[in-house]
Amino acid sequence: MKNLFLFVVLLACAAGANAQQTISGSFKGANGKVLYLFDDTADGPQDSVVIKEEKFRFAIKNNPEAEIYALIYPGVSTPLFMAPGKDALQFELDTAHFPLANDMKVNEATKYMQMYQRNFKSFSNKAAKLNAEAAGIAENDEAAKQAFRKKAEEFNTGVIAAGRDFITQNPGQLASLWMLGNDLANRLSPSDVEALYKSLTPEVRKSKHAERIENYLQSVKQSALNVTADDFTQNDTKGKPVKLSSFRGKYVLVDFWASWCGPCRQENPNVVAAYNKYKDKNFTILGVSLDDDRADWLKAIEADKLQWTQVSDLGGWNNKVAKQYGIRSIPANFLVDPQGKIVARNLRGEQLEATLAELLH
Repeated sequence: MKNLFLFVVLLACAAGANAQQTISGSFKGANGKVLYLFDDTADGPQDSVVIKEEKFRFAIKNNPEAEIYALIYPGVSTPLFMAPGKDALQFELDTAHFPLANDMKVNEATKYMQMYQRNFKSFSNKAAKLNAEAAGIAENDEAAKQAFRKKAEEFNTGVIAAGRDFITQNPGQLASLWMLGNDLANRLSPSDVEALYKSLTPEVRKSKHAERIENYLQSVKQSALNVTADDFTQNDTKGKPVKLSSFRGKYVLVDFWASWCGPCRQENPNVVAAYNKYKDKNFTILGVSLDDDRADWLKAIEADKLQWTQVSDLGGWNNKVAKQYGIRSIPANFLVDPQGKIVARNLRGEQLEATLAELLH
């Protein structure tokens, strides 16, 4: 009897360890389409289902700690974020409003993820319009470029203000941590990011997702002003490895960009002008592309007349150098002096010209 009792207890423990929970619901207008489930820790989709009778259902491993997952519906750029924990999640969705739910039965963490997405829906729409507008501006249309830069600055200001308000009002929510890492980190100074991070509750900062912010803060400290830039090696367009340290003795602008990034392509004429003006005055540029398609990368280099050294591992947002330096949005850059120290960050337009003029007069 004692052995039988032990067997039953062990069986119950094993069943609990492998217990599953569900993410399910209705999805009007999506019959026959594929819905993907992504885990934030994985590179690819964890699962996918074909929506039938306007219903979907995923089973995931039960976890007492809230994890961040995303539902991705083809043709919609923004996923539906959620934070499954101990309880099943149910959503009522439709194609017109995705990723916002019409109704839901979910845990508190997921409610706040939806609140965050509702608050930022207008910014997501505006970002898509700005990218489209940037792609349509002619290379020689300086008035349009200037107007676009003003719109982009107003957009960033709005995102920062909304983000600060959300975090201040909800310091104990995983959604605040997620938003800080994904929407605000590269729009704020490292000290501002650190201050907002420290304003979150200790419970939120114990989440495994806090590692992303902590790694970012560590990386920007490594690339702070007057600190020697971490060395790196990546292959150029011909497959030849290039080291940052090989440029010692010159001022080097390390420029992060991509062929698919509209604001980057609009900024490129300014970078080209700076290169042509100062390339004979102990200055050069090292481009680091966050492309994942070699053909698109090479085509953009030629189209934008980028004559300096370009490198990439074609890893997209997983580019190792971008991760090394905590790059979370592009365009981004930092200026390295002849001794290898970082002397400026995120120089654009007139600011880039003024800084180089002062240093290289």
